[in-house]
Amino acid sequence: MAKPVIWTVDDDPDVLRAVERDLRRQYGDRYRVISADSGSSALESVKQLKLRNETVALFLVDQRMPRMSGVEFLEQAITFYPDAKRALLTAYADTDAAILAINNVHIDHYLMKPWDPPEERLYGVVDDMLDDWQASYHPAFEGVRVIGNQWSPHSSEVRDFLGRNFVPHQWLNIETDENGKQLLRTTGADSTALPVVIFPDGSFLANPPTQEVARKLGLKTKAEFPFYDLVVVGAGPAGLAAAVYGAADGLHTLLIEREAPGGQAGRSSRIENYLGFPMGLSGNDLARRAVAQARRFGVEILTPQEVSNLRVEGPSRVLTLQDGSEIGCRALLIATGIAFRKLDVPGLERLEGAGVYYYAPMSEAFSYKDGNIYIVGGANSAGQAAMYFSKFARRVTMLVRGKALSDTMSQYLENQIAATKNIEVKLNTNVVAVEGDSHCEKLSLQHNKTGVTETVPASALLIYAGAVPRTEWLAGMVQRDAQGYLLSGQHLMLDGKRPTGWMADRDPFYLETSVPGIFVAGDVRHRSAKGVTSGVGEGAMAVKLVHQYLGLS
Repeated sequence: MAKPVIWTVDDDPDVLRAVERDLRRQYGDRYRVISADSGSSALESVKQLKLRNETVALFLVDQRMPRMSGVEFLEQAITFYPDAKRALLTAYADTDAAILAINNVHIDHYLMKPWDPPEERLYGVVDDMLDDWQASYHPAFEGVRVIGNQWSPHSSEVRDFLGRNFVPHQWLNIETDENGKQLLRTTGADSTALPVVIFPDGSFLANPPTQEVARKLGLKTKAEFPFYDLVVVGAGPAGLAAAVYGAADGLHTLLIEREAPGGQAGRSSRIENYLGFPMGLSGNDLARRAVAQARRFGVEILTPQEVSNLRVEGPSRVLTLQDGSEIGCRALLIATGIAFRKLDVPGLERLEGAGVYYYAPMSEAFSYKDGNIYIVGGANSAGQAAMYFSKFARRVTMLVRGKALSDTMSQYLENQIAATKNIEVKLNTNVVAVEGDSHCEKLSLQHNKTGVTETVPASALLIYAGAVPRTEWLAGMVQRDAQGYLLSGQHLMLDGKRPTGWMADRDPFYLETSVPGIFVAGDVRHRSAKGVTSGVGEGAMAVKLVHQYLGLS
């Protein structure tokens, strides 16, 4: 953590060197002493310090400087650091100006020059000011800061991207956060350029695509090698498990993820039925642990990066990435999971990201304290979201089109929902319209059996209405079912016959697709069990089958 700053400004080089020397000798172990020879140059540096989110404890400034007096400097500097202590260095003739500054800029003290010896005439005064400042000091956040609007879809997208990629960040709502407003002015950007992402080095990006944020953060999107033993596409539970077991077994392994590690499971607020975690854990925490484990075994991870095409060249499987680069491998595992299914409801698409969210990030819960939250869906993911958001919202209402939660939800979770006083479950109910000017404000709900429609006020609508595979890039290469799920193993065998084009002198392995050496695991597989536990199991199993394939090829 960076040391708080003591800032001294004086246009006399001899005085500046002397005060800088005395301050560093006494306080250098606890504070960083910065000096400037003019108010204007110091002010520019103050702005950069603010963008880096460093803290100023004390301004010690000469009053009589050309072009900008000490008082004039303090009047502007304290807009950036209103909590910093302020002291003037004055000559006897400037005493009246110093006294006037106590009222104008609320200086805490003024020191007469010369201050020798500092042990008697400087350190005692500075000690008192620093002790007073320390009493209310809270260390500044050291990480990425995002200035945005709560109802901006892109602001929400950037926050979600940072959170799911385990990047510590601070959210500053431009509508309610005064520090955010001041920081936006410091960048020189305007409110039409939101979100503004400010990095620890003080640089910033205005309204950036997530790919540009990823590049700035140094997230890895290019592979180190042209060829690998095993490439895993998709970093959900199945893909992460396969990468861990593959690398642990000595396979040179590359993991490619289009958004962020964890997949749909990474958005889960609480997974309580995963073996070995009796108190449960969040999907994000599970993903973070798995990524750390994969990296410890030497897995190379590309994120965010997307695969756009696949071809077979003899024993090699060659992937084309979104940036045009190509990567070859001996064996390939598809573990891309499933993407959320979009609803066709009037008004919904227009307000997506502005109170309407598919698989809402947990960070959104803080924005809806005491609000009315509606959740579409009746499976475990919807139930987990209801339990989490109920800790913040005044009321959470689950909208379930089926006749009972037990048809789609684990019993333990259904029991928890029933025991939570501020969660209501509306069965046989659909959303038929979403209304609002800049954000979600009202919903129209329809009862399936009676056809009765009602309009209710709503702070947010969270949608967990199922998912579909995203396997278009494999069309014509790997056999899929009518919904796009990948066929494998016995599901490829029709009347005991191997799939068309099958070249190997054996039947497909259990998790092997219609192309030898290309495997599938997790939710994207035809007739998979769906869920975190089964995905992890299939990912581990797929690696064993990869070893069998490599041993035969």
